[in-house]
Amino acid sequence: MSQLTTHVLDVSRGRPAAGVPVVLEAEEAGTGWKELKRGKTDKDGRLRDLLAPGLLVQGTYRLTFDTHAYFAALKIEALYPQVTIVFSVRDANEHYHIPLLLSPFGYSTYRGS
Repeated sequence: MSQLTTHVLDVSRGRPAAGVPVVLEAEEAGTGWKELKRGKTDKDGRLRDLLAPGLLVQGTYRLTFDTHAYFAALKIEALYPQVTIVFSVRDANEHYHIPLLLSPFGYSTYRGS
């Protein structure tokens, strides 16, 4: 199992957000961001394989969710075309679960378990 996972829930519809494109990047000192993985959330709104086991290291990471693609597919007008979550990994031995609670006009996140 990946040490880094995400889960997108569409709170306006009361269900998982399937098919949301997600990009994972890591910050590299002095050079900016390096893309590590692209994927889409599954039917349960989850992306479980962001990093292979053992590849998570201390540092700063960024998850970008293409919310425009998700809402456009549903023919729903939304305010935010993407949501970007930047977070720090301090202990690479831990599991980091970064959920996104999403609606057309707002979002929230937290560190999950």
